[in-house]
Amino acid sequence: MVAIDPKKTLDAYRAKRGEFRIVEVPPLQYLMIDGAGDPNTSPAYRDAVSALFPVAYALKFASRSELGVDTVVMPLEGLWHAPDMESFTSRRDKSAWMWTSMIMVGDHITASMFAHAVESVAQKAAKKKDPIPALDAVRLETLEEGTCVQTLHVGPFDDEGPVLDDLHYRFIPENGLQMRGRHHEIYLSDLRRTDPAKLRTILRQPVTRGV
Repeated sequence: MVAIDPKKTLDAYRAKRGEFRIVEVPPLQYLMIDGAGDPNTSPAYRDAVSALFPVAYALKFASRSELGVDTVVMPLEGLWHAPDMESFTSRRDKSAWMWTSMIMVGDHITASMFAHAVESVAQKAAKKKDPIPALDAVRLETLEEGTCVQTLHVGPFDDEGPVLDDLHYRFIPENGLQMRGRHHEIYLSDLRRTDPAKLRTILRQPVTRGV
């Protein structure tokens, strides 16, 4: 049995509080669901999270039994964007946010394994008479982010604004970079059990070198 924990082996899952660092993120495979609206109040966001984790655990068990590869279930992540990026910094207008909720899975996970995992989760939910509304919306997709800048934020999500403002309007232009792609967050803490003041979140922004 081979044990894999990408959080311990991938540089892309390392970040320090108070430090902006340029990293090269390799292509990574994710379970994904798209949606829009305030994640604190949107039923679609809750449904997305409720669908992603059962599939991730089903893939963990399938990987262990079929391939002899025991992988940890990775943390929830999110891609975020809005027509006006100040919705994330000075205004924090969550109603304008569009998101992709996701969980990283290893590149040894195939499309067939994914399809079987979704079917297995659906069957178990049907037996329990506890449907998972967003299950059919889960997809398997590879994300290629390349060059990014990231840091670790510790504290409530609503306190991210000044950090992102510093990233967007100071560090990135001072280093001859330009923003591209979507703002990316990696939620290292268990949101159900962690004091908001102690939440650990990697904040990542894909960038390109200025011309």
